[in-house]
Amino acid sequence: MKPLLELKDIECRYDDRPAVRGLSMHVNEGDIICLLGPSGCGKTTVLRAIAGFEQIHAGSITLGEKPLSSPSVSVPPHKRNLGMVFQDYALFPHMTVCQNVSFGLRGLSKIAMKTISEDMLEVVGLAGFGHRYPHELSGGQQQRVALARALAPNPDVILLDEPFSNLDVELRERLSIDVRNILKGQGITAILVTHDQNEAFAIGDQIGVMHEGRIMQWDTPYNLYHEPANRFVADFIGQGVFLPGELIAPDTVKTEIGSISGNRAYEWPQGSKVDLLLRPDDIVPDSNSPLIAKVINKAFKGAEIMYTLQLPTGSRILSMFPSHHDHSLGEDVAIRIAADHMVAFPHEA
Repeated sequence: MKPLLELKDIECRYDDRPAVRGLSMHVNEGDIICLLGPSGCGKTTVLRAIAGFEQIHAGSITLGEKPLSSPSVSVPPHKRNLGMVFQDYALFPHMTVCQNVSFGLRGLSKIAMKTISEDMLEVVGLAGFGHRYPHELSGGQQQRVALARALAPNPDVILLDEPFSNLDVELRERLSIDVRNILKGQGITAILVTHDQNEAFAIGDQIGVMHEGRIMQWDTPYNLYHEPANRFVADFIGQGVFLPGELIAPDTVKTEIGSISGNRAYEWPQGSKVDLLLRPDDIVPDSNSPLIAKVINKAFKGAEIMYTLQLPTGSRILSMFPSHHDHSLGEDVAIRIAADHMVAFPHEA
């Protein structure tokens, strides 16, 4: 199947400083993909290049059979048939909700524009809000209006630039799920840019983790967490610590807390020095285990508690216990390593 949107080896520069370096990716029709990374990684530049707000200095961007961007071609943003949802909503305060939604509709009668606006408001769960003004809405409702406005012209792709960053955590999580359901329900192809892993995991079918202008791994949320392709992704995604060890079999690492085996086999020579990634969910409470660790810090998270544990060797690891396992600072706890998804990298001094 030919992708709907394809980027081939694009480069973007600011004052000869590369912001995006040889980046390639493709998006199939109906997919929701996320570009995830820290500030300055180039993710927003990629989104702006797709939208036509940034010139690319190498490579190409193609929508279906239509070239959008290359060093010699740049289709204007308003002719790309792309929808955009901005971080700050960008609603017009003097217009009603219905007028905001219909703003991008051209060449239609007032009745047709009103009908489309009302249909889009129903899609985003705001039926009956068309007569209100933006200041009469909550932040989450304003973001839904911005999404309805982007959907109204029936674009080929929706671009979302950190759309939930101005919302509180609980609303952000709820709206992330709602937006995914809306996009999937309408069969909309979308690209989301965010630095928030939870947003990316909640919305994306595929996620591209970016660093210094490059995609370090393009994968499903599950694989990014359990099978990071490199040390940067392992560090950036989720939480965890690296424990030094020695590879004694393709699927077994000898560490200071014993030999740990998993479901992945490595081709490095036996005896190779490695760093083993241990996630908080790899460490589980087990009253029958001989391995004892001391609680040196704890963070209550409602249903769970994140513990920082000190091993007998002095090394520290993280563990997420159910919150009914409420231990005090300084208390010894029995733990077991359950690292079925074993992830290791060559040792770094």
